[in-house]
Amino acid sequence: MIRVDAINDLRRHTALQADALAASVARVIGSGWFLLGLELEAFEAEFAAYCGAAHCVGVANGTDALELALRASGVGLGERVLTVANAGTYSTTAIRAVGAEPVFVDIDDGTLLIDAVEVGRQLASARTSALIVTHLYGRVVPAIGEIATAARSAGVPLIEDCAQAHGARLGGRLAGTFGEFGCFSFYPTKNLGALGDGGALITASAELRDRVRMLRQYGWASKYRIELPGGRNSRLDELQAAVLRAKLPRLDGWNARRREIAQQLSGGISNRKVTCPQYFGEDYVAHLFVVRTADRQSLQAHLRARGIAYDVHYPLLDYQQPAFCASGREHHNLVAEKACREVLTLPCFPEMSDGEVAAVVDAVNSW
Repeated sequence: MIRVDAINDLRRHTALQADALAASVARVIGSGWFLLGLELEAFEAEFAAYCGAAHCVGVANGTDALELALRASGVGLGERVLTVANAGTYSTTAIRAVGAEPVFVDIDDGTLLIDAVEVGRQLASARTSALIVTHLYGRVVPAIGEIATAARSAGVPLIEDCAQAHGARLGGRLAGTFGEFGCFSFYPTKNLGALGDGGALITASAELRDRVRMLRQYGWASKYRIELPGGRNSRLDELQAAVLRAKLPRLDGWNARRREIAQQLSGGISNRKVTCPQYFGEDYVAHLFVVRTADRQSLQAHLRARGIAYDVHYPLLDYQQPAFCASGREHHNLVAEKACREVLTLPCFPEMSDGEVAAVVDAVNSW
């Protein structure tokens, strides 16, 4: 019996690139320059070009990217920011970090992504300072173009959370290029992952680029001269930038393999108690393969017995988190609440063999 003991095996992923990664690290060590140097400049230019964006700014992690996008957009104390509650608290953490108030928009039952109709209602119902749209599980929100148009009409900055959507394309445009900012994480498990934490923002605006560059370095306009409030220490270091430069040319190939695996899983799983994703175009880079079932605990126990790894993305909605639910404010995202009880993530990563994919399919079908 074939066991699949990880939903994303970083040992295999890193081993296949060991020589290139070692050369990148050695190059940085030999340079003697470890922050805000030539490797970061080169990666920012290369990633911007890959995304079809004018500018890229590297920061310490994806959550910082969201927070700095909000700060650069002028969002502050007590202001309303629209987001979803089913995406792991990252946008909510950033919103609260700037002192703003998250307003949770329910999701579409078919895609588990933000409901564009609800976005329109919220934009029309009350003054909104920003909108964060999360391209969850590796799929571009299908209505992102319509949402961007509505946000522009309302004068609301659109921030795309692309932490799970590196390289996803819709209508020839990459995730992150529809709004004022596209925010990325390079956490090791991401489709484009570093060997540690890392993040970046892309934007079409030179003014917004300059504001984020200042904010990531204490708000400095020049060394030791702070001119922009709200700054912090948030830099993508030279080692991680060099690692990401080595990986970036392989991203599209990895995404293609992820889609292929997702399609094999979805096509092979025939258990009627399990609902699988059914979209496999370039708008989906299969960061996570998430199924739904009304009896999740039973399926989890069965997969454990068969040696198949799984996870839940995510077990709690943001407003159900103990740290956030004491605010006294009630939230009712009925679609998101139901999905939160049903979602289950199965293994899907570029180095999976066809035999491992078949083992996952067989385990689910035998439940």
